[in-house]
Amino acid sequence: MNDKQIVIYQLLPRLFGNKNTTNIPYGTIQQNGSGKFNDITDKALDGIKELHVNYVWYTGVLAHASLTDYSAYGIKPDDADVVKGRAGSPYAIRDYYDVDPDLAVDVKNRMKEFEALVKRTHAKNLKVLIDFIPNHVARSYHSDAKPKM
Repeated sequence: MNDKQIVIYQLLPRLFGNKNTTNIPYGTIQQNGSGKFNDITDKALDGIKELHVNYVWYTGVLAHASLTDYSAYGIKPDDADVVKGRAGSPYAIRDYYDVDPDLAVDVKNRMKEFEALVKRTHAKNLKVLIDFIPNHVARSYHSDAKPKM
């Protein structure tokens, strides 16, 4: 492989680290589980690196519409009439300034967990990509994490 070749590994954290094999249609996160940022370990990154990958594309990282109730953290569940399943589509972004709370072990520290993932990835000499598509927005878009100007 030459130094200029780009090899991208697309990874959906929600599925990647999910050890729960249940697949209940319209199931909750408690029933079906969800992978976490912390599941993408040094060992997992070493395995990805062995594939001669130089970019990891983390898909579904931004906070998107879902029916999971995180109101204890200031995040309300979305309207069931417009959410795809209970987990929602990672392409219906509800906050471009936040990451998906389903992907965190500790919801209130979800951004720190994501930042730690980015650091782990960079430590393996891998670049990080995430989706940012401005027109992939949820009907209920509202930023709880946007910095005050």
